Amino acid sequence: MKGKNLKINGFKVIMAVFFMGILSCKEAPKEQSKDLDSVAVTATSDEPFFKLSLAQWSMHRMIRNEGVDPYSFAKKAKDWGFTGLEYVSGLYYDELKAANFSKEAMDAFVEKNNAESKKYGMQNVLIMIDGQGDLATPDAEKRKAAVENHFKWVDAAAAMGCHAIRVNLSGSKTPEEWIASSVDGLTQLSTYAKDKNIEVLVENHGGLSSNAAMLAEVMTKVDMENCGTLPDFGNFCIERGEGGCVESYDPYQGISELMPHALAVSAKSNDFDAEGNEVRLDYNRILKIVKDAGYTGYIGVEYEGNVLSEEEGIIATRDLLLKAGKQLN
Repeated sequence: MKGKNLKINGFKVIMAVFFMGILSCKEAPKEQSKDLDSVAVTATSDEPFFKLSLAQWSMHRMIRNEGVDPYSFAKKAKDWGFTGLEYVSGLYYDELKAANFSKEAMDAFVEKNNAESKKYGMQNVLIMIDGQGDLATPDAEKRKAAVENHFKWVDAAAAMGCHAIRVNLSGSKTPEEWIASSVDGLTQLSTYAKDKNIEVLVENHGGLSSNAAMLAEVMTKVDMENCGTLPDFGNFCIERGEGGCVESYDPYQGISELMPHALAVSAKSNDFDAEGNEVRLDYNRILKIVKDAGYTGYIGVEYEGNVLSEEEGIIATRDLLLKAGKQLN
């Protein structure tokens, strides 16, 4: 009986081990799934918190001096590793002015760029508008005319699937006058743009617009969801003299003050050191400000230097953004 009990008990132990094995095998896929999820998270952790777009201004010398077709923008940006396009209205003005900005000319501008962006799988992000009048002039009639001059660009941006246009605030010389005129001009334009699902963005672009505290005050007073800022890393010169900039705003403070209102971001660059860092701006410090603000949209590369070629500068800025972004993950 003792031997028989040993055999029975042994059989029970074997069967228990067998069933435990089955159960553990059934549980294995769940554990494996968790491991795979962890691997997936690790694999994507090197992705930056932002997307990369290219500001067409980075190509302005190619277009104006070397005869590069502005409608080749999508192909070149694709080849350089970008996914978003930030157009510059002024690079198309020769043909548009010749046609007096007619509806037909504007429609052709939209159609050509849409065809190219679709062909290369690129996202139209925004259009930077210049030379269409002073939105911050104290002259109410001229301000209204400037606002209406921007309507065609709002329409173009909507037809191209962009989320925004970038405008300038100029025309006033005193802070009080500038703030009041800016609020009115932006409110008029943003009201029109709202019905088109287009955002109106103001860049710190020289003059009083480079005083970040004042520009943030304007945004607070406008208080419209589709009106915001486009912080540029480097455009913080308030006043220029014969020897260059004579009054500037601290860029790190300025970006910090503009980011709560930011609906786009511009990565300005000029020169680089041997390690590929921008010599005037700490990209790691700036990107931390941008990330801490919760921004995850496009950051547009805007190279303006003279040492590297435009193509070399574009690539150097792209690589610096990716390096700095990776260090923040």
